[in-house]
Amino acid sequence: MSRFACVLVAHFAAAAVERCEPALREQPLAVLTQTANIKILADANAAARERDVRSGMTETEAAARCPTLVTRPHIEEHVAAARHALLEAALAVSPRIEDGGAGIVYVDTAGLDRLIGDPEAIGRRLVHQARTVGLVARVGVAGSRTAARVAAASASVPVTVVAPGRERAALAGVPLGVLDLDPPLAATLARWGVRTLGEMAALPREGVTMRLGPAGLRAHDQALGRDHEPFRPWTPPPFWEEAQGVEWEIESLEVLTVVLEPVLTRLCGRLGAAALAADVLDIRLGLASGGHHARVVSLAYPMSEVKPMLALVGLDLEAHPPPAPVTRVAVSAHPIRAQMGQGGLWQPPVPAIRDLVSVLARLAALVGTDSLGSPTLVDSHRPDAFAMLAFSPPTEPDAPARGDVEPRLALRRMRPARRVDVAVVGERPARVDAQHVVACAGPWRASGEWWDTEAWARDEWDVALGDGALCRLARDRLTGHWYLDGLYD
Repeated sequence: MSRFACVLVAHFAAAAVERCEPALREQPLAVLTQTANIKILADANAAARERDVRSGMTETEAAARCPTLVTRPHIEEHVAAARHALLEAALAVSPRIEDGGAGIVYVDTAGLDRLIGDPEAIGRRLVHQARTVGLVARVGVAGSRTAARVAAASASVPVTVVAPGRERAALAGVPLGVLDLDPPLAATLARWGVRTLGEMAALPREGVTMRLGPAGLRAHDQALGRDHEPFRPWTPPPFWEEAQGVEWEIESLEVLTVVLEPVLTRLCGRLGAAALAADVLDIRLGLASGGHHARVVSLAYPMSEVKPMLALVGLDLEAHPPPAPVTRVAVSAHPIRAQMGQGGLWQPPVPAIRDLVSVLARLAALVGTDSLGSPTLVDSHRPDAFAMLAFSPPTEPDAPARGDVEPRLALRRMRPARRVDVAVVGERPARVDAQHVVACAGPWRASGEWWDTEAWARDEWDVALGDGALCRLARDRLTGHWYLDGLYD
């Protein structure tokens, strides 16, 4: 038997504002929209509704009823971010969820009893997941999505479970207004004396179809607890974004960091609720000049922790400050599932992620991002040819068995190579600066890129000096200069 849960966040526009400013949860709050030079209340939280503040009022009327009312503008980005956060929180519980609109998520609970427990436990898990992303939700569990939504909307407790086959009886006493019917249809049913879902379900279906049409038939199905549309699974987007608008222009990095911290906190809360991490952050700053300042911050290691992210973003913005005052902040992350692994028994412990990221961020601020990374060889015969890529922790090779380790020489290259004076006898080096050459081997001749302005040609010699040093010499055949290229350890 199919069982569905509905995760419902009431007064969602106000809840989205409270998610950005948690201090407003205990205060009467109203969300305003601008209509023809008049500010109209789009939504209000529970504290404001207790003081008779309702949607559709003007700001002046609401302030007269509640002098302590706090108002915030309606920002669609905040609502969209909260909507995605609720969906992602539910996705961490079940792989099959459906977007039911702002503040409503339907969850297919098939098979979750073996992982989580009974429907009550599943509901508590969904409430907990919603709370981790900053939203207070109620959950209804029933045999249909419609019955689950009505159960969640009409209950005063966090979790409501409707017994299988009892959907119609459980919904019978619920007021008809929970269905959010169109005003003409609601007025018609009120004239008929229909006040509850049970009274709506008792109407003859044929008569409802003839008199009220498709809208009435849909309301009749909802009163019976039936779903009239198929389940449409939701797929998460490839990038997650959190944004924050400000009412003043930000000109200092310290103030910008203060604004960035709650944005990253909300983003990391979403990542943590879904057991994911981010490897790249896209920072997009709206400027007072009308333009944008965009930065891509690559993280040294996939993470979902606020402090190392904030340190890395702050150091990047310090090195590349915005050209004008900032009026809006948006941060998007590329979510990935971090792979967990166990270190070797004979290897030193791996440093904590936060410490690794902090060190790399400070090094990048000192030497620049172009001088920090993981070196990799390039496809060239040019000596010491390499490129710098984004840092990634190296994989440890298998430790060799005892007796298999062979002594080897290591060439420690000098960057840049040091110019030296070399005396030659028959084209073979005989003296390097003031040191006599005891033995030498070479030359090893190499050249490349003759077709380009970066053409090179050189002879290399390994020489043993009178003081015991073993070094690598290189002669540039294009200029005739000699260089000390490296020392052997």
